[in-house]
Amino acid sequence: MPRFLFACDSFKGTISSARSAELLREAALERFLDAQVHGVEVADGGEGTVDAVVNATGGKRRIVRVHGPRGAEVDAAYGLLGEGRALIEMAQASGLPLLAHAEYDPLVTSTFGTGELIADALDQGVTDISLAIGGSATNDGGMGCMRALGVRFEDADGNELAGTGADLERVARVDLSQMDSRIATTSFHVMCDVDNPLVGPRGATYVFGPQKGATPQVADRLEAGMQSYAKVLAQAFEDFDPDAAGMGAAGGLGAAARAFLGAELLPGVEQVLNLVGFDGLLEGCDVCITGEGHADSQSAHGKVVSGVAARCAKAGVACVAIVGGMNADARELLDCGVDALVPAVIDVSTREEVHAHAEENFSYAAERTFALLAMGRRLA
Repeated sequence: MPRFLFACDSFKGTISSARSAELLREAALERFLDAQVHGVEVADGGEGTVDAVVNATGGKRRIVRVHGPRGAEVDAAYGLLGEGRALIEMAQASGLPLLAHAEYDPLVTSTFGTGELIADALDQGVTDISLAIGGSATNDGGMGCMRALGVRFEDADGNELAGTGADLERVARVDLSQMDSRIATTSFHVMCDVDNPLVGPRGATYVFGPQKGATPQVADRLEAGMQSYAKVLAQAFEDFDPDAAGMGAAGGLGAAARAFLGAELLPGVEQVLNLVGFDGLLEGCDVCITGEGHADSQSAHGKVVSGVAARCAKAGVACVAIVGGMNADARELLDCGVDALVPAVIDVSTREEVHAHAEENFSYAAERTFALLAMGRRLA
């Protein structure tokens, strides 16, 4: 009796992670009537991670009214996963999708709403928080988030700062005396897929600031402010290292989470797989099928397919990746634990045609995959 596990990323704009598992189940049972099949929703820490993990774990979504990146109130959702765990997407409260393009301005945006989500999770009795920090609209060094948790940032005259990007250059002292005491007994995990330091040419400001609305002049001002802010943090925390990998993620929220919350920084897909109990699902499995919309050189670095494949290789489980499309660089996945790559697109098509026939093409790819597995079974 073969046992199959299905764990695909969403095929952006076409097939959800859950729907891909349904299509794979149909194809599997046509060839293997006695098969045991199980599907689990997965993601890489980006948009949709909360929904995927909540569905996979039987958790629930909680909607909270918080302050958005420019201060206007917004409804933001996060996931309560049971056993004292929560998953928060900062983009829900502090992300670019909450702003019109004309509103992009990292001098005035803040992560305060993300801190409000953390505070609400603590109010729910949560003691283990995973924080997905992709898609931020901010470059405030995480000050807004920490301020919502009771940290006070002061200028040279002792005045409290709001915690926006423009305040970076004004921070002279950090007061932790009123920081939420529950933080000390809570584990924090930051889902981070970039290795940029906090400052410098590869830092938060110069690499990510332009996509958040920073002109070259604004970026220079923000970088000078971030350099000053980093010195203040180094005085407040003995082990603070602004050059450590991931500190520049989400406009410096990675650095703040590490310094103030004692958070560990993990690749997004690794933490998602931990949250859904992926290693346990692999036990006794014969073949795992994963996939994504398009496989290329990035797929082998922190994406769902490579993360799933690495776990499969460690467990000794065969792994097949069904992908919407691929280029030659996708073959790097064969060195990450993927045993076979199966592209879904079977003819020369426009992007519009590919999207219009995504489910049909995926189903055909699933049929081909299980036909080959059935042939292998007969040969064995």
